[in-house]
Amino acid sequence: MSVGLIPRSFSRALNTRSAFVALLIAGLALVTGGCGDDDDDGSESSEATSAQLAPVKDYLVEHANDLSANVARLQEVADEYYDLAQSEDFDYAALMQNNQAEVEDLMTEAKDAFVAANPSYEEMEGIVAGVPRLAQFDVDIDAGSDASDPESAVSFSLQVPGGKTLKQPGNLMFLTETPLYGTNEELQAKGVQPDVDGDGKVEFGEGLPDAAIFKATMDEFARQTDALKAEAEAFEPTPSDAFTAITIMTPTMSEYFEAWKNSYFVAGNQATEQAFVAASRLQDIADILEGIVFTYDGVQPLVAVENSAQAEQTEKELKSLLKFASDLRDREAGGEQFSAEQADAFGAEAQTQAEAIAGQVTQAAERLNVQLQEG
Repeated sequence: MSVGLIPRSFSRALNTRSAFVALLIAGLALVTGGCGDDDDDGSESSEATSAQLAPVKDYLVEHANDLSANVARLQEVADEYYDLAQSEDFDYAALMQNNQAEVEDLMTEAKDAFVAANPSYEEMEGIVAGVPRLAQFDVDIDAGSDASDPESAVSFSLQVPGGKTLKQPGNLMFLTETPLYGTNEELQAKGVQPDVDGDGKVEFGEGLPDAAIFKATMDEFARQTDALKAEAEAFEPTPSDAFTAITIMTPTMSEYFEAWKNSYFVAGNQATEQAFVAASRLQDIADILEGIVFTYDGVQPLVAVENSAQAEQTEKELKSLLKFASDLRDREAGGEQFSAEQADAFGAEAQTQAEAIAGQVTQAAERLNVQLQEG
């Protein structure tokens, strides 16, 4: 059984990452092949191994710990909510009639934890999704689709209390956010309107999750974050990891802006994206770019050894792209409403900048004899 309709932008973004980095690596191979370097055995130069990447590991560990703590809060809420629903034999009308205030408190706590968990992940997504040996976590936590798209589907299935199995139901952020905010009916409690605050009407953003599915989701989410924490602790980033992450994750701007365009923040009630309700996709874009900029800081001294002007130029352009996204985020948060046409234009502009940056980083990797990894 497949639950939910994962927005196609998730799978398109995954495919775009893979395709773009493949083109970059192919171009890099052509350039290298023409250099006639008999000493090139694919190993990194001695200069490359001296990159300042310890802070990148610390950054990853800190964010993995933050994500795990917030997911632990979500798991506790899910267990309490499940027990409460079970006490009413999963009669959700009775649950709301007899326990409305307690349910409202639980849903509020869950939303608060999700809002905190989101940047904890997004700020490290540039590393997690951009390093091939970590990338499955990104598929399962934030980017994978459901079983209807096997090429980009998550690796897990949910074992729901009561014996039902949801086969590859979609990524965990989607499975958490959409029932909490009422945008996916398949994950909602049946037989009751989700008037969580008890004011007699259902407003946008009110959701009442199916307690069993929500518990199974949080149990899997906790398992995944525990595993990511362990991987982060063991992770020793190399220049290849850093260069690869930047080249994979930077040129994905158009897909992110497309998701923003189709979300509630731009499309309103005509939104086709079920996710990106708790926070605007612009916030995610800025968070992702923050992590990419941080990663580049670790290899900039290395790039500067070979070409100081290029190192500074790439830093300047990366920070300019981050400022572009952050300014849009702040304008929207201040009440400005953007149109679909503006979203397309902003996405095209960001994508052009991002592809130029990825090209510069690819060239720097070639000059430094740092091998880019295929996703």
